[in-house]
Amino acid sequence: MASRQTSSPNASRGIQLPLLLPILHSDRISEPVEPKGIVYTKRWVVDLLLDLVDYCPEKDLASTLAIEPAAGDGAFLGPMVERLVESCRNHNRTLSECLHSIIAYELNAGSAARSRAITYEILAKLGIDRSLARRLAEAWVQNGDYLFDGIHQEADFIVGNPPYIRLEDIPEETASVYRNTYPTMKGRADLYIAFFEAALRQLKPGGVCGFICADRWMRNQYGAELRQLITSVYSVDIILSMHDADAFHDEVDAYPAITVIRRKKQQATVVASAGREAEKLEPERLATMLKTQRLDILPHDVHGAVVETWFKGADPWPCHSPEQLALLRQFEKQFPALEVNAKVGIGVATGNDRVYLTKDSNIVEPSRLLKLALAKDVTSGTLQWSGHYLINPWNDEGLVDLNIYPKLKAYYEYHAEALKKRHTAEKNRLGWYKTIDRVNHALTQTPKLYIPDIKNSLEPVLDRGETYPHHNLYFIQSYEWDLEVLGGLLMSRIGQFFVESYGVRMRGGYLRFQAQYLRRIRIPAPQSVSTLQRNELREAFQRRDRAHATYTALGLYGISAGTLEAALGH
Repeated sequence: MASRQTSSPNASRGIQLPLLLPILHSDRISEPVEPKGIVYTKRWVVDLLLDLVDYCPEKDLASTLAIEPAAGDGAFLGPMVERLVESCRNHNRTLSECLHSIIAYELNAGSAARSRAITYEILAKLGIDRSLARRLAEAWVQNGDYLFDGIHQEADFIVGNPPYIRLEDIPEETASVYRNTYPTMKGRADLYIAFFEAALRQLKPGGVCGFICADRWMRNQYGAELRQLITSVYSVDIILSMHDADAFHDEVDAYPAITVIRRKKQQATVVASAGREAEKLEPERLATMLKTQRLDILPHDVHGAVVETWFKGADPWPCHSPEQLALLRQFEKQFPALEVNAKVGIGVATGNDRVYLTKDSNIVEPSRLLKLALAKDVTSGTLQWSGHYLINPWNDEGLVDLNIYPKLKAYYEYHAEALKKRHTAEKNRLGWYKTIDRVNHALTQTPKLYIPDIKNSLEPVLDRGETYPHHNLYFIQSYEWDLEVLGGLLMSRIGQFFVESYGVRMRGGYLRFQAQYLRRIRIPAPQSVSTLQRNELREAFQRRDRAHATYTALGLYGISAGTLEAALGH
């Protein structure tokens, strides 16, 4: 494959310059990606999105460039053509002036041909000369890969439904080129991340990108670089969640949202959600309400809120619902983050649990065994140690000298082949027997709360200073808090609210209780909790009484149960 000149993988950190640099085109990659999971958007959603980005016949659209990056069979292109024709008639323009007013990219040759045919038919029905109609259809629909071919012209409008394709479904060579070309594609990012970045690079000052797309990138880790790019240069104007709306012609697993982003300084953002009845609304009327922030007159099946200050940097955008976001921003203004008076961490990762974990207390020297708490040890709500030890290669100074511990040395050497294959061992040949994470021995004797990584609900469990956590347990320690009082706060529905707001549910409805979400929990300062409230929270924690913990927490946070339930959508 020929080499490509690309922007630096770290370019999105200082995004203002790379944003304006064209990605130089060289030889095409050998295997273009054939989208497999395309889902077509319903007409009412298309009209709504076009109205939200102001691609409207009242404007002189002939003087603008509108791009559809993944045309499919023309779900967006058809209405765009209709609006362009009407605009020309409104502004006394001839359609022959519009040869460069629309570009629709489609990778699949068959779909591109169908889009051209649809475009021609629409123009012909609208009374356009058939020869001109053919010429426009040929010019507007391009059979190519938008991610490589479509980013050399500045655009006024970029709209559509980018393909939802996981990187593991793309040929490795092609995926590598995409990653190098689009530095926001980090981790297990889906291909639509690249479509967002490509579109944003291409916007003129004041230009607008409007996509309907899965919304996971707004909260999860692989969307962090894209959020960093957007908050550095752009304004998030509107986010309309479509989780319950009937937006597509086929059933989809993803949770979609309409996102409208302009290349201008960030101003207030409208965050809204649409239910199943939204399809019955007139798209133009709904778009006007959202754009003018007349949220007080929204119909009953659409809820909205205005967020005056948007998020900074790569911070997650918890946009599940406007009520949830409004309450979250209220808490963020009123209360400090958990880590102001506590520390959040994760247990030890070994790189090979089969070697490092044991229940045999005689397998190595007793001083080399560390009592280890596993996730299954806290399922009952109290710590019930299962008898597992970590065969521990660390002391307070660092890695132990194996010559001092003959049984440990013999054990590690017996498993040397497996241990040396680990990535951490390959990076440190002399320390081949180290675990991935270093052990902090003081943590064992420190009282702490354990929180399992994957659960339906936030379930803090007290360890009084008896064990060390395994890597699927997070821990919270604090010298300012009575941990049972803090545990009562965290196990309340308000503690759950924060993780539900920032986190992403996995298949089966489970939440990830990761450090990045736990650190964002806002709690009252310890000294603001009265003696009575402390006693109530401690008792609720000891009895695992979530309802009682929630009742007390509601008073501390100054909200009603109804406000909380409305925010959680229950």
